[in-house]
Amino acid sequence: MSWLEEVLGTTTPVIGVVHVPPLPGSPRGEADGLPGILDRVRRDAAALARGGADAVLVENYGDAPYHPTDVPKHVVAFMTRISAAAREAGGLPVGVNVLRSDGAAALAVASAAGGRFVRVNVYVGARVTDQGVVEGRAHELQRLRRRVAPDVHLLSDVRVKHSSPLGEERPLGLEVEDVVGRGRADGVIVTGDSTGRPPKPDQLRDARRAAAGVPVLAGSGVTRESAAEILEEADGVIVGTAVKEGGRTEAPVSESRVRSFVEAARGGDG
Repeated sequence: MSWLEEVLGTTTPVIGVVHVPPLPGSPRGEADGLPGILDRVRRDAAALARGGADAVLVENYGDAPYHPTDVPKHVVAFMTRISAAAREAGGLPVGVNVLRSDGAAALAVASAAGGRFVRVNVYVGARVTDQGVVEGRAHELQRLRRRVAPDVHLLSDVRVKHSSPLGEERPLGLEVEDVVGRGRADGVIVTGDSTGRPPKPDQLRDARRAAAGVPVLAGSGVTRESAAEILEEADGVIVGTAVKEGGRTEAPVSESRVRSFVEAARGGDG
């Protein structure tokens, strides 16, 4: 049995994103905004669960511009409370992504809040991003996980969206081999170039071939119309914007759009 089936109950999961509004202390946050944030997170997590999603991924989307790799302590505290609220409200397995790429914070939050997996945007190598050069810390994260979160699974992006290589781009398959073989990631996430853009089918095929049985997920741009086709090449999908009201990233999750997406992904006519 793969860990996807054991933890998420399926080998082809639909993971819905909870885009957390700006946290207190962030450029767009409000000092007294946590109660409202918790209400929104609970509603979104519940809507994802009722619509048939298999898991929830909580990320501090509203905190842009993001800290590159080391968020302040208050962000860890807020994300722990928020992730626990998402787990309790939806009853689904919860993952954590602390933007831009603070894998240590994500592991700490998941360990404290009952999370089952984390997403790390730059896990091995280095990428040029809008936060500057972000370097992977796989060596630290694997040791931290062993100490504080041994049951939390670690998913790594490859060529994460909104980033470029430092030099010439290496073949995708070689990068996946490094993530899995040398970085020891439990899953690989392939995205398009930016939010809302999907990975290409040949990228998913190359990643899956190189991953040698480790799950490969499509991490951006998946829609109701493309979900079934993408799942022919990927082991699962992470969906955010497509299940929001009006298809707007900042909008609340729409239960009906989640249900329609899941039906399409599972091969129904929705």
